[in-house]
Amino acid sequence: MAYPTQLGLQDAISPIMEELLHFHDHAFMAVLMISTLVLYIITSLMTTKLSNTNTIDAQEIEMIWTIMPAVILIIIALPSLRILYLMDELSAPDMTVKTIGHQWYWSYEYSDFSDLNFDSYMIPSADLTPGQFRLLEVDNRMVTPAGTVIRTLVTAEDVLHSWAVPTLGVKTDAIPGRLNQTAFITAHPGVFYGQCSEICGANHSFMPIVVEALPISNFLSWLKSNS
Repeated sequence: MAYPTQLGLQDAISPIMEELLHFHDHAFMAVLMISTLVLYIITSLMTTKLSNTNTIDAQEIEMIWTIMPAVILIIIALPSLRILYLMDELSAPDMTVKTIGHQWYWSYEYSDFSDLNFDSYMIPSADLTPGQFRLLEVDNRMVTPAGTVIRTLVTAEDVLHSWAVPTLGVKTDAIPGRLNQTAFITAHPGVFYGQCSEICGANHSFMPIVVEALPISNFLSWLKSNS
């Protein structure tokens, strides 16, 4: 959950989000070094008289400023490609949940269990209880067992939506007539918040996503009470 004045990304709950945070820091260090070098060169040009033409007209320096950007791009691209393949890899999911976007709420269908489906609407501000978050709480949360691989099939019934939970490192477009899939695993029990990340209409900002990860025993009890 983000908090006021937060500068960095939210804490990672899934292994994929941890990889994304590491890649963010890796790319940021490359950008910081490039920015520092450019700032130093600009400052030198403004404060120093260029009396040596070897610094502006030489084969060696031209080779350096041609090769170095290519090397930096490779250093950034290789970890990026690795994470892309990791995010697309679905190996033996333990459970499948179908997520359907509507204007303006979400529906969840637990494909592995018969007759287990429900709609998830945002709780209006007037109905919130102390401790609940405005514009983020829903009446029915997507409940999953912690520590298991959850496959999510995402689609939409009317317009484009996007199912996104930042702490899980998940963001998948919900497209009418198309079934996209993603997977995540929660490192520990908890409640994780997200929102639709596609401008889907007037109430775009009023269809939040809440994923509640429970221990296996609690999840089984939840299944019995909702079946």
